[in-house]
Amino acid sequence: MRIPLSDQILAVAGALFYTEGIRAVGIDRIVDEAKIAKATLYRHFPSKDHLVAAYLSQRHERVLRSLLDVTTTALPPRDQIALIFERLFEKADSPEFRGCAFALAVAEHGDSERVVTVARRHKSAVRDIFRTIIARAEVPADQPATHLSLLYERALATVAVGRDPQAVLVARDCALAVFDLALGNIHHVRETTQ
Repeated sequence: MRIPLSDQILAVAGALFYTEGIRAVGIDRIVDEAKIAKATLYRHFPSKDHLVAAYLSQRHERVLRSLLDVTTTALPPRDQIALIFERLFEKADSPEFRGCAFALAVAEHGDSERVVTVARRHKSAVRDIFRTIIARAEVPADQPATHLSLLYERALATVAVGRDPQAVLVARDCALAVFDLALGNIHHVRETTQ
């Protein structure tokens, strides 16, 4: 099965954007690496802005699939939270890891409403994943899910700056403590109201 040309362009552009930075990679470089004509690139992506947004949308779908995979396991909610952070640790424990592609894109290309919209949608979707897990544990408050997503984001940022993937495991332990506290609070409330 042949890969669509737009996907081939996105693969080349995405790898370059992530490893070298969006501003550092020009259209000419992408055209050369993808071995296509400039007109071909612009036929699929009318501007660099469109290309960056498409790259982020594709990455969003991939990350979301990975997170949703965890939520469909038979694991209890606490173990699902641990697994999300452990999978992030596996990715972070690589010399190619530069942190969150969405944060990097906004830092470099934050003047683009298209790019910012995709990044915000991604961050919201990650928070929703944690909300889903928390809801399965029958914790009604939204605050623990917000805390978990902030820990996830902070782990990404810390690894990007400090280059120490162990930060993800520290964030995992903090996330589990947040979960345990939220669950303990809900059990305490139920016991006192009975």
